[in-house]
Amino acid sequence: MTDVTSAELAFTATCPKGLEGLLAAELHDLGASGLREQPASVRFAGSLELAYRCCLWSRLANRILLRLVQARIGDAEDLYRAVAALPWEEHISPAAKLWLQFSGTNRAIRNSQFGAQKAKDAIVDRLRHQSGARPLVDKHHPDLTVALRLHRDKLDIAIDLSGESLHKRGYRTHIGAAPLKENLAAALLLRAGWPEIAERGGALLDPMCGSGTILIEGAMMAADYAPGLLRDGFGFERWLNHQSDIWLRLREEALERRRAGLERSLPEIRGYDADARVLFAAEANIARAGLERQVRVSCRPVAAFKVPSHRPVKPGLVLSNPPYGERLGEQEALRGTYDELGRQLKAGFAGWQVGIFTGNPELGFATGLRSHKRYQLYNGSIPSQLLLFEVHARSGEDEEATDSAPQLPAEVEMVANRLRKNLRTTGKWAKKNGIDCYRLYDADLPEYAAAVDLYRTLEGNLFAHVQEYRAPASIPEDKARARLRHLVRAVQTVLEIPQRNISIKERRRQSHKGGDQYRKGEGEGQSLWVDEYGAQLEVNLRAYLDTGLFLDHRPVRRYLRGQMRERGRGARFLNLFCYTGTATVQAALGGCEQSTSVDMSKTYQSWSARNFRRNNLDPYRHQLVEADCLQWLESAQQNRRGHYDLIFLDPPSFSNSAKMRGVLDIQRDHGRLIRQCMALLAPGGTLVFSNNLRSFRMDEDIQGEFSVEKLSLLDKDFQRNPKIHNVWKIQG
Repeated sequence: MTDVTSAELAFTATCPKGLEGLLAAELHDLGASGLREQPASVRFAGSLELAYRCCLWSRLANRILLRLVQARIGDAEDLYRAVAALPWEEHISPAAKLWLQFSGTNRAIRNSQFGAQKAKDAIVDRLRHQSGARPLVDKHHPDLTVALRLHRDKLDIAIDLSGESLHKRGYRTHIGAAPLKENLAAALLLRAGWPEIAERGGALLDPMCGSGTILIEGAMMAADYAPGLLRDGFGFERWLNHQSDIWLRLREEALERRRAGLERSLPEIRGYDADARVLFAAEANIARAGLERQVRVSCRPVAAFKVPSHRPVKPGLVLSNPPYGERLGEQEALRGTYDELGRQLKAGFAGWQVGIFTGNPELGFATGLRSHKRYQLYNGSIPSQLLLFEVHARSGEDEEATDSAPQLPAEVEMVANRLRKNLRTTGKWAKKNGIDCYRLYDADLPEYAAAVDLYRTLEGNLFAHVQEYRAPASIPEDKARARLRHLVRAVQTVLEIPQRNISIKERRRQSHKGGDQYRKGEGEGQSLWVDEYGAQLEVNLRAYLDTGLFLDHRPVRRYLRGQMRERGRGARFLNLFCYTGTATVQAALGGCEQSTSVDMSKTYQSWSARNFRRNNLDPYRHQLVEADCLQWLESAQQNRRGHYDLIFLDPPSFSNSAKMRGVLDIQRDHGRLIRQCMALLAPGGTLVFSNNLRSFRMDEDIQGEFSVEKLSLLDKDFQRNPKIHNVWKIQG
């Protein structure tokens, strides 16, 4: 084993993926030699003093490991022997507390927990054999942490000199919703050239600072402030070979450098955020770091982001990690924020450097600035990019063109062209026929599998509803998401509407049985009122999977309205599985004097009531019944309840709701449902039966008992998909 008191020791510094080059340069500046970069780590050589210095001063490392030995491991017994061969009595007292971190597997050791157990047994057995006592195992407050990494047949055994990960500086007791780790923030500052900018007196601004991590790390760099000074402790402090005199000298040196650095006049370092609550966290973190005089934050939206005017400020660096949302709907809503940031930067930050760190680079380009450099990094497990921009002074039309957003990518332009074509055809048809809500796009290009529906409100505002279809299993999810982003961007470009007027329903693959599932909007969403042939109907594009208005049923509702008009005064209408009552509204406007609308959903019945009130339907003549339609039909037959001139039966293909007595399978059960409805018809009455099961086949016995006519009720906007629903007119 290597003597830890010798002049040259072997170490490994671990770091987030993507920071290896930066970390190697930092370790070199600290005095390391023999540098060798590996994935998420850098190996180096040096003295124990160097290791202490790295723990105290590294802004990028997660851990500093003292490598003891590398052994060849074939099976569990090899692992035990290799660990037990080391003189652990020189590193830890039998009365102390031990913890092991084990990573990796091979053919014999397939579980890291098993590997850790075997290594722990080896250390404990050796110490018990040496002294008759054994250390306790303690994950949270160990005196020594042993790090073992197995790769194929090679096992690296090391002592973790850091303790807690070095990114935990000790100043951040309050964090925001999406915290940026301190060493990643430091890496962003280094990549953006902050040390050089600070040296010449340039300012550091963060327009969306959150809990202030970028600002604090920037101030610590500018003040020559060691990032490890605020920590409660390090792993080496209870190690038996710890050299306290070396450590105390290094710490005193760091304290003196911090004192001198904070006495200097630092550049302007200021942050802003529109959320006052998160600024409380930022202020607490700044105070804990002792940087109240050097770092200031204030509540201000991006639209008000400007160069501070309270004192002369030299152009410097604007660096931020704006939100970019997990879901596409959130991402699209954020485009306006990025666009506003770009406008403010172009308007008032000529000569400044800008860095935007984002997990969605397309949002970064929504600023309208062109990046001259990009760095691939990881924010945890999320692949991200640091985009660097230079803001130039405007000089007329040429400069305006240079600063403008890049042209649409070829993929987006292709979808945009299809949308434009559809607007010229379907849009013209809709306008001619007085249709304000229609389907513009329905997976016209197979690789862009989604539907785009347009809703124009009573006030004349245009909204788009984008609903993703299931992608083939052969299409990777990241590729499917990229295509959906392209489609949404094309929608905004062609329709010239703000992001807030676009709602997106994503379909995501689920790990459990059941395949895909839509992600619906959160909260109540926004209710809009639209017109359909004079009926005013409520739609909600965000809060539910469906909007409240099935656009493919528009001609069915028009047909029901016409049927009521033909029957004249006194006609009665029954709407089963009534959803939001839109068919009843159309029937009433066609002349129906009495109606019953049945659905077991309280939400939909409340929605129907709002539609009824908006169209002045008398609640005494147009009744809403909250009930299971299957049970209601049975009860209506037994009680010989009313006779209806027109019945609309539009059940789901399958339902096993907890509110239902049984399970509804429309292919299996439609014969019984149709017979029950026919028993409720007045002489000469009509049943309109509809469902959206594409494989549906009408029962031959039903066709023998009644007059059954298949209706073709599809408008131009749904003719690409003729199997979207089935409609029959059934009479006695």
